[in-house]
Amino acid sequence: MTTKRRGMTEEAADAAIDQACRMLRMPTIRNSFTDYADRAGREQMSYRGFLAELLLAECDDRARRRSERRIKAAKFPREKSLRVFDFDANPNIDPAVIHTLAKCEWVQKGQPLCLIGDSGTGKSHLLIALGTEAAMAGYRVKYTLATQLANELVEAADEMTLAKTIARYGRVDLLCIDELGYMQLDRRGAELLFQVLTEREEKASVAIASNESFGGWTKTFTDPRLCAAIVDRLTFGGTILETGTDSYRLAQSHKAADNLTPVGRGSGVDANQHPRHRHVPGGVRTRQ
Repeated sequence: MTTKRRGMTEEAADAAIDQACRMLRMPTIRNSFTDYADRAGREQMSYRGFLAELLLAECDDRARRRSERRIKAAKFPREKSLRVFDFDANPNIDPAVIHTLAKCEWVQKGQPLCLIGDSGTGKSHLLIALGTEAAMAGYRVKYTLATQLANELVEAADEMTLAKTIARYGRVDLLCIDELGYMQLDRRGAELLFQVLTEREEKASVAIASNESFGGWTKTFTDPRLCAAIVDRLTFGGTILETGTDSYRLAQSHKAADNLTPVGRGSGVDANQHPRHRHVPGGVRTRQ
């Protein structure tokens, strides 16, 4: 039964709203209802309009906090976004393709994504930024380095908790594996990593960043058959984005050095004659 309260003063009403918001766990309304009430009075909003504004503000803030929690849970090493990515610095990367990936349909479908290119070409930036987009879209995301994941799996196997660890990685919607190909993995670590990939195949997405082309992965996975199986898991039905060989960071360093060198007091070497990385045309490929 609803209790009617008549003749309540504004102070009593404010106290009642504060208490009710605490009980209902509505911190946004509790912190801002007076501002909304004052604005509603000035704009002569209807009761329904005023209530809608309050509830929408609470919903928006809850969505923002959930996104922040998912991004924090992903454990990205640093903040990266597509908004600050310099597409002009790397013509190999098609902005339209990246913005399509940012819609996260591939995550919804459980498809893989491979970012392949030399150091400094934006692979890790895109991996983290696309992972962040997925977290903001409501997906559970986990970021890890390839060697870190392999070591964690080996330790879990030694401690008889491997099944639990693989299941934990299997529960995330998107697993981002960075620096695949930088260091060789021993056979045991590679086999355990393969188990994680197999657990996720065609069910949940994996996104990787590697500085080696697939042909060079035998340096990381020394067993050729295992290497071929891992490549198959990471490419079937997915997107392969080649970021090229021209280092953006190196170009920025050259530019900064040129800007700092006083006119007439340089080293005598023309900046236009600096050795450049050999350019290999990149692009996007899909494998069915």
